[in-house]
Amino acid sequence: MIQLLRTNSEHSDFIALVRALDAYLAVTDGDEHAFYNQYNKIDMIKHVVLAYENDVAIGCGAIKAFGDDAMEVKRMFVAEAGRNKGVASTLLKELEIWAAELGFQRCVLETGKRQAEAIALYKKNGYQIIENYGQYIGVANSVCFEKVIG
Repeated sequence: MIQLLRTNSEHSDFIALVRALDAYLAVTDGDEHAFYNQYNKIDMIKHVVLAYENDVAIGCGAIKAFGDDAMEVKRMFVAEAGRNKGVASTLLKELEIWAAELGFQRCVLETGKRQAEAIALYKKNGYQIIENYGQYIGVANSVCFEKVIG
């Protein structure tokens, strides 16, 4: 059974999972990792969801305000022990619920084109590809998504 915990970026389990995520992305992003990493700082994120299985943190995700009506989904990651169990979709749905509770109308996000599993996850959960936004405009390896939640 997966348990979810709403917290913030100061939680030690979130910090540990983000370290694992960054190590994974350093390999998959290759030379572009430094560019993406500058936009993935975790200090001051107020809305983090952790997933636990048997009291072990196996996944995380976060949202932060992106304009007046959107939250940006950040730092989605499921450790290998938690994969293929629906953890990522469960986390994503909880982030969407939280964003809606906070009065936001949509969620946006960016992922890398090399992240095939992430792209499949977002499409499966009703996200639509949109034009690259913000710092991702003109970045060939980025793909951006949006979902209306409210």
